[in-house]
Amino acid sequence: MIDSFFDFFLTLALPHGRGRGRTAFSHPGGKGRGCLLMLCMLILFAPSLSYSSTLRLKDEVGREVVFPFPPKRIVSLAPNITEILFCLGLDEEVVGVSIHCNYPEKVKSRVRVGSYISIDFERVISLKPDLILATGAGNPKEVVERFNTLGFPTYVIFPKRFDGVLQSIRHIGQVVGKEKDALRVIESMNQRRERIVHLTGGLSRPKVFLQVGDSPIVTVGRGSFGDDLIRLAGGENVAGREREMYPRLGREDILKRSPEVILISSMNPNGDYERIFREWERWKMIPAVKQGRIHLINSDLIDRPSPRIIDGLEEMARLLHPETFKK
Repeated sequence: MIDSFFDFFLTLALPHGRGRGRTAFSHPGGKGRGCLLMLCMLILFAPSLSYSSTLRLKDEVGREVVFPFPPKRIVSLAPNITEILFCLGLDEEVVGVSIHCNYPEKVKSRVRVGSYISIDFERVISLKPDLILATGAGNPKEVVERFNTLGFPTYVIFPKRFDGVLQSIRHIGQVVGKEKDALRVIESMNQRRERIVHLTGGLSRPKVFLQVGDSPIVTVGRGSFGDDLIRLAGGENVAGREREMYPRLGREDILKRSPEVILISSMNPNGDYERIFREWERWKMIPAVKQGRIHLINSDLIDRPSPRIIDGLEEMARLLHPETFKK
């Protein structure tokens, strides 16, 4: 019966069918039909779960969010959020994830609700979430505001450095009723970071070039996760004084900065990294090339602000200081 009503109201509001294109939420002339669709879907799919209380918190971008506590049906709009939730022991509570979520293995059985910027709103509504978790680093403000208009509380995290990841883990733990678990994760990550900082404290800092894009060549500048990790791993970012977070540099400019280690992030799943290595090997004047210190590093570990970022930090420290961090 619900499916029949759902199809009926979609027919009223979506004259072109239930595709992934424009919907009544965005159609310039579909305000009336859009309101009808919103109202009917909210009535039909309103959660019938019971909650112990309601929580009111400010998220990491300063918005006040009120939601049933603890949330029992959560939709995650970013892979780092999904990893945090599963790390805190939530399993059945996570009912929807983005198409970019690939870890842990259990996430493959969850409903996909779209990319960072292209969300399937009808699918999210059909999941009856009592809380949506978004990131300020990828989900547009308009998406968050639309969910808020539809009556779905949305909490936004926005970590910008390693310490920000720890803060986001704590905040999500508080939001989902897993604060003690979050503190244990944070304590473990802090201990592992402190060990790396301690072991590299008295060592010389190799000059590092971290490549996150190949056409054009893009690296990490001041204020980025990559810049923070290079510093914590005991290195010096050759682009650390660049004001842009992700500046573009030519190979001649890189040659002038003489990096002793080149790290290539596997950001592009379809990237031809053998070709990228061959291109670097032609620049024998660069110390990192001359010494054979060009390494591929898993982008999920260094670009994704999740609990696994500590694994990325340890891997980076091993590549920068192999004699100190022997496996």
